[in-house]
Amino acid sequence: MERLLSVAHEVIGRCHALAEFTEEPGHITRTFLSPPMRGVHAQVRQWMEAAGMSVRVDAAGNIRGVYAGQTSARLLIGSHLDTVPHAGAFDGILGVILGITLVESLGGRRLPFQIEVIGFSEEEGVKFGVPFIGSRAVIGDLDPALIERISPAIADFGLDPAQLAEARLDSDALGYLEFHIEQGPVLENLDCAVAVVEAIAGQSRFEIAFRGDANHAATPMLSRRDALAAAAEWISAVEREALAAEGLLATVGSIEVEPGAANVIAGVARASLDVRHGDDAIRAAAAGRLLGCAQTIAARRGVTVASKRHLDRPAVRMDAALVSPLERAVARAGHPVHRMTSGAGHDAMILAPIVPAAMLFVRSPGGVSHHPAETVLPEDVTAALQAGMSFLEELEARHA
Repeated sequence: MERLLSVAHEVIGRCHALAEFTEEPGHITRTFLSPPMRGVHAQVRQWMEAAGMSVRVDAAGNIRGVYAGQTSARLLIGSHLDTVPHAGAFDGILGVILGITLVESLGGRRLPFQIEVIGFSEEEGVKFGVPFIGSRAVIGDLDPALIERISPAIADFGLDPAQLAEARLDSDALGYLEFHIEQGPVLENLDCAVAVVEAIAGQSRFEIAFRGDANHAATPMLSRRDALAAAAEWISAVEREALAAEGLLATVGSIEVEPGAANVIAGVARASLDVRHGDDAIRAAAAGRLLGCAQTIAARRGVTVASKRHLDRPAVRMDAALVSPLERAVARAGHPVHRMTSGAGHDAMILAPIVPAAMLFVRSPGGVSHHPAETVLPEDVTAALQAGMSFLEELEARHA
């Protein structure tokens, strides 16, 4: 245990070391194939090669280290190396470092399968407004329009966009395992170090636009057609809807008002709506009720409302044949087994349709993520390492 705790401290140190490669001194900001990613690749390559892996960077900018096995079958372990602006040091990065560390723990011993550790170049969607570029390249799901948009950035990084097809998986993949911080307070509230993810919630995103009449603030209250007041009433209804259904997440994260002056009644109020749930039917029904509620509020207040859907991503279940051994690995490591649905999207949801996938969450102290205060506890990283090593042992026995 003492040795593993020391390794956990080294894992955390490596995450902090990669945090030094940033576009903004004093903050952690690293977007798709920005110049600091060169430094990240150089450091990750050094760790991968020292662990006995052969390393390449594919045309999408994913760094991929392969640890040879006794057969061509391959277990993928990965997460992403890009960040949101002013991020923390662990979201995504922890999963890559834990993958490398698990390979190191083998001490040169070869398994009945290869291990490929992937540091995806892009998951957050910051640079182009489109997430999962790295993992989508690995499954061959980059559409021509997106390729055209990202090709200049790929070329500027010294890669060849004409070789994007070569990023696609070319081996018989046994499965994909991703370690990731929870990005929420559930594990902290349960006092659990880790949790097995059973599903990744589906997401619906909309823009809701209320339109009334802009007018002077001297207009009598009963004569107003206030778009912002309608939006405000609806936002409260969104919160009530989410609180009434277990597991439902509904968020209005942004609102824009026109004309936006202190002494003018709002003529237009545009709001975002993000609805998530592990059950697509529940999510769709909730989204429908919220859109209907907006119409009801608008009609009563004498304004109009229109909605535009920007995203409708179905929920993704993790593979039972990998979830079960991961649960057993957590139990063998001496930790309570807790299953949960991830409200956030992850690279695992992109790979899952073509590769059996499993995820292990690591506690986020304070529930903090996408923020400089993001952190992990050494004992929780130790728990993840224990579970990962036990998981590899079970797969080794299964494929011997």
